[in-house]
Amino acid sequence: MIYEFRTYTTPIGMAPELARLSGEIGRDIRKDDYGKLEGYWLTEIGPLNQVMHLWSYADLNTRQELRTALGQNEAWRSKYLTVAGPLIRRQDVRLMWAMKPVVPPTGTGHVYEYRFYRCKVGKSRPFAEKLRDVLPAREKYSKNVAIWLTEAGQPNEVSHLWAYDSLNHRAEVRAAAMRDPDWREFLKNGPEMLEEMHSSILMPSAHSPMK
Repeated sequence: MIYEFRTYTTPIGMAPELARLSGEIGRDIRKDDYGKLEGYWLTEIGPLNQVMHLWSYADLNTRQELRTALGQNEAWRSKYLTVAGPLIRRQDVRLMWAMKPVVPPTGTGHVYEYRFYRCKVGKSRPFAEKLRDVLPAREKYSKNVAIWLTEAGQPNEVSHLWAYDSLNHRAEVRAAAMRDPDWREFLKNGPEMLEEMHSSILMPSAHSPMK
């Protein structure tokens, strides 16, 4: 299974409109026939004026075939791209392999945090494995949705997605985790393996499968 995380940057204030068009027009055309939509979010904290959407495919070849077919879909080109395209100033794509099964949270009303860490050369897999192995300690406080290794466009990158009940819940969880001895031991790996750490708080759109 290959995962594709797409980030679209819009003009100021236009991300909600792009999300609306994606839900009301694009979703009806695309459905899950051209890759499965796993989640669709708007950034709340971090880089602003962005939407982020996560898709899954059986493999890289299947992704290419389905993307080619989508590009040939007349309704997609004439009904969706004509209205959504002008709202997109930049597109960034990550192709990623899951280090563990992706586990969407149950229920609705969640706040998500997407983190991606740039690792030192050759350290992304060892770091991702250490993060996966320490999950029993970390998930005592909140559930992990996914851990990924990036295939492209940036090598040496680990991504992870977390779900919280609210921003207050996130703050409480992170404070509790920092008191956990197993998690604190894991954090010692950071300086020797990581170059950069980035985080975005995401709010699910109305049509996101992950709520």
